[in-house]
Amino acid sequence: MEDQKNNNQLQIELTEEIAQGIYSNLAIITHSSSEFVLDFVRVMPGIPKANVKSRVILTPEHAKRLLLALQENIQKFESVNGAIKNVRGHDPQIPPMSFGGPIPIA
Repeated sequence: MEDQKNNNQLQIELTEEIAQGIYSNLAIITHSSSEFVLDFVRVMPGIPKANVKSRVILTPEHAKRLLLALQENIQKFESVNGAIKNVRGHDPQIPPMSFGGPIPIA
């Protein structure tokens, strides 16, 4: 029985390079009928141009799972650390985290 449990476990490898992470302070979310695209951007004060640092493409089902997982983890975080301030509109140079809307399909 123990062998069956171990065979069903997914082993996830995290390379040292990926473990370093990419800092992002802006996410642009677009979607089509079959996928959600999350572009993570780093915006620096006083610099008018920003590059996408990472792009993640998800099915609608996985996007919904991500939403639920984020909600659950934010609730856990806030129960220990207190409410996270809503900073929307705090810095006029940085747009909100999501623009929404469909992406064109070529």
